[in-house]
Amino acid sequence: MIAYALGITELDPMKHGLLFERFLNPERISMPDIDMDFDERRRGDMIRYATEKYGEERVAQIVTYGSIKAKAAIKDSARVLGHPYALGDRITKAMPPAVMGKDISLAGAFDPANPRYGEAAEFRTLYESDADARQVVDTAKGLEGLKRQPGVHAAGVILCREPLMDVIPVWRREQDGAIITQFDMGACESLGLLKMDFLGLRNLTVLDDCLRYIEGNQGTAIVLEELTLDDRPTYDLLARGDTLGVFQLDGGPMRALLRSMQPDNFEDISAVLALYRPGPMGANAHNDYADRKNGRKPVVPIHPELAAPLADILDDTYGLIVYQEQVMAIAQKLAGYSLGAADLLRRAMGKKKKEILDKEYVPFSEGMRANGYSDAAIRTLWDILVPFSDYAFNKAHTAGYGLVSYWTAYLKANYPAEYMAGLLTSVKDDKDKSAVYLNECRRMGIKVLPPDVNDSDADFTPRGSDIRFGLSAIRNVGGNVVESIIATRRRVGRFADFHDFIAKVDASVCNKRVIESLIKAGAFDSLGHTRKGLSQIHEQVVDAAVDIKRAESHGQFDLFGGLEAEGENAVLARDEVPVGEWDKTTLLAHEREMLGLYVSDHPLQGAEHVLAQHTDRTIAAVLLDERADGTVVTIGGLVTGVQRKTTKQGSPWAIVSLEDLEGSVDVMVFPQTYGTVGTMLVDDAVVIVRARVDRSDDDGVRVVAMEVTQPDLSEAGSGPVRLSMAAARCVPPLVERLKDVLSAHPGTTEVHLHLTGGAKTSVLRLDDRFRVTPSPSLYGDLKALLGPACLG
Repeated sequence: MIAYALGITELDPMKHGLLFERFLNPERISMPDIDMDFDERRRGDMIRYATEKYGEERVAQIVTYGSIKAKAAIKDSARVLGHPYALGDRITKAMPPAVMGKDISLAGAFDPANPRYGEAAEFRTLYESDADARQVVDTAKGLEGLKRQPGVHAAGVILCREPLMDVIPVWRREQDGAIITQFDMGACESLGLLKMDFLGLRNLTVLDDCLRYIEGNQGTAIVLEELTLDDRPTYDLLARGDTLGVFQLDGGPMRALLRSMQPDNFEDISAVLALYRPGPMGANAHNDYADRKNGRKPVVPIHPELAAPLADILDDTYGLIVYQEQVMAIAQKLAGYSLGAADLLRRAMGKKKKEILDKEYVPFSEGMRANGYSDAAIRTLWDILVPFSDYAFNKAHTAGYGLVSYWTAYLKANYPAEYMAGLLTSVKDDKDKSAVYLNECRRMGIKVLPPDVNDSDADFTPRGSDIRFGLSAIRNVGGNVVESIIATRRRVGRFADFHDFIAKVDASVCNKRVIESLIKAGAFDSLGHTRKGLSQIHEQVVDAAVDIKRAESHGQFDLFGGLEAEGENAVLARDEVPVGEWDKTTLLAHEREMLGLYVSDHPLQGAEHVLAQHTDRTIAAVLLDERADGTVVTIGGLVTGVQRKTTKQGSPWAIVSLEDLEGSVDVMVFPQTYGTVGTMLVDDAVVIVRARVDRSDDDGVRVVAMEVTQPDLSEAGSGPVRLSMAAARCVPPLVERLKDVLSAHPGTTEVHLHLTGGAKTSVLRLDDRFRVTPSPSLYGDLKALLGPACLG
C-alpha cells in the first residue's frame, strides 16, 4: 500500500488482493526483503544515489563465494593430473543427471544413506574398475566444496544506520573502488542488516526504448501506467503462445503452457508466473489450472465442508492454492489467525520440520474446531496446505512481474516493429539471442533491413513497419564513427551516392577498413551501387579523399580562391563504380562476417520444414534450456566453420560451428564419431546432429556429437507441410484438435492433408487460415496428436 501510495508501483494492492502483512507485520522477526527493478542502464545511478544519501561508509554491495561443485572438481582434477579431457568427461557423464539443477555430491554417490545412492551405481563401477578414474575422483573429493573465487551479488545492497566497518568486514575492490561486504548474504541478514535488491532489468530498458520508438515512428505517446488490463489483441497473442521476447513468458515450455491455458485476464498472467516453477510443476498444478480453467477437468473443492467458505479465496484460481497470500487468508478465515500469525504459520509450514509442524497443528486445528469444522476437514486441509505453502508464490511479486509481462505482450501485439526493435537493441551484443529475435521478426512478417548510411541510427530503429539495422552493429565501425556519420547526415542532408558520402563525412570516417566494413554490411545499398563494385574502387576513392581533407584542414584551398566548386563533393574525381554483384553465397558470407548474422537472407531459407522434420529442437532452444544438461537432442543447421584437431594419441577430431535460423553452437566431434562422419564436415554443408548436451557453470553449453547425417534437401523450398492419416480417423473431435495445433504455429507455409483409405488417397489443401511456421515444436505437437508416422 505504501509503495502504491508513493507511486513506486502502479499495481493496486486492494484490487489484486495483495496483503501488507506478507511484507511486514509486528509478529515478523526478520527484516522484509525489498526488491526494486530498474532500467539496467540506471542501476549504477541507484547505487550511487543510495551511497550519496546515506554515506559511503553505510552502503555496500554483497559478496558471493563461488564453490567448486562435483563435476567441476572432477574436470579440474583430470586436467591438473594430466589426463585427457575425455576421461573427465566420461567420469562426469557416469554421474546421475542433475535434479532441479542440483547434482549429487561425490560424498553422496558413495553414501548408502543418500536418497540418490542407487542412481550412482554406474559411477561407482567406473571408480572401482578404472585406476585413473579412481585417482581423479579421490583428488576431486578434496576439492569439492572449496571456495573458488569471490564475486558480487547480482542485485543485493546492504544499508546500515551505523558505519559498516563497525559491524562487518568490508572489501574495497581495486579495479573500480566498489565497497563490498566480506560476509555473504545469509550472514548479513542474520546480523539484522537491511538488504535491498537493486536489479537492472533488461526488459524495462526494452520498454523505455520501445515507447521512444513509438513516439518517433508513429507520433503516439504511450503511458504504460494508464493502460487498461483488458486489451484483446494482447490476450490473443498470449493464447497463441506467441510470446518469444515477452518478459517471463518466452521459453518454449512456457509458450506451450500458455496455449493450453488460453489466458484471457490479468489473473491468468499472474497465475502462470507463479505456477511455472519447480514445486507447482512437480505437483502438476500448472496443468491442473489450465485444464480446470478450460473445462477439461472439474473444479474439485479441497473438502465438501470447505467449498463455500473458501470460494472467495480460491475461486479465482479454480480451487488450487497458488499464492502465499491464499495460505494466509485461509488460516485467517477458517482458524481465526491474525494475518501476522498466518504469515508465521506459512513460514513454519515451508520448513517441513516435523516437530515444528506438530506444534503448529495444535492451534490451527483448535481454531478450525472452534469455527465448527470437522476433524476430517481439518486434516484434509492441513495435508494440502503443508506441501502447497512450500512452493506457493508471493502474489505481490508475481503480480508485479505480471504487469511487466502484460506491458511487453501489449507492445508486441500492438506495436510489433517498435517492440522488436527495442528487443533487438537490448541484445545487440549477444549474437545468439539476436539471431533468435531476428528469426522471430521474419516469422512475424517484419523486414529487418541491413544497415544504411542514409537511414540507420546507432541501434535498431523502426522505419514504418520495418526495422533498420543499427550502424553500431557493424564490425570495425566504432561509436565515434557512427556518431560522426549520423551528425553529418543531420547537418548536410542525405548522401546522394558513394562519392558524395566520402566527400561529406569527417576524415575520421575515411578509413579503408571502416569503409570496407560498411560496404560488406550493405550500408551503401540504397545509393544504387553494388557491394562488389564498391569493394573494387573504395581504396582509390578513400586515398584521394584523405589527401583533399588533409589539405582542407591546413587551409590550403583558401589560397586558391579561383577554384570553382558546386558543393562539398566537387573536389572528388567521380570514378565509375563497376557493375556486377557477388553471388548470393559470397554476399551473405560477407554480411555475416560484418554483422555476426545473416540479415538480408539466410542460406537455410526454404529448408526450414526439412530441418524441422529431422530435429526435435532448435539450437536456440538448447542454449536457453537450463534443464538440458545430460539430455540427448537432435539439432540441425549449416556448418559455418570447422576446426580440425588431433589428440595426443594422434586421433583426429573437430570443433564444428553449426548454425540454424535461430542461433549457433560449437559441436564437439570426438575421434570415435569423427572417424565415420569427418567427410561431411565441410563449410556450408547442411547436417543433422544427434548429440549430448553438457551444461556447466564454468564451461557454459557444450554439445558433443554422437551421430551426424545429411538430410535430403531436394524438397527444400518446394513448399507444404504434408500430413498423413487414415480417412477413418478424420472425425470432428480430432479435426478440432488439429485446427488448434495448426493455429498455435501460425506462418506462411501451406498444409496438405493426405487421407488414406485402402488403395485410395485423397489430398486436401487446408485453408490459408491454417498456414504454419515449420518448427520442431509444431512437428512434436502433430506427432503427439496424429502419431509418429504422420509426416511425409
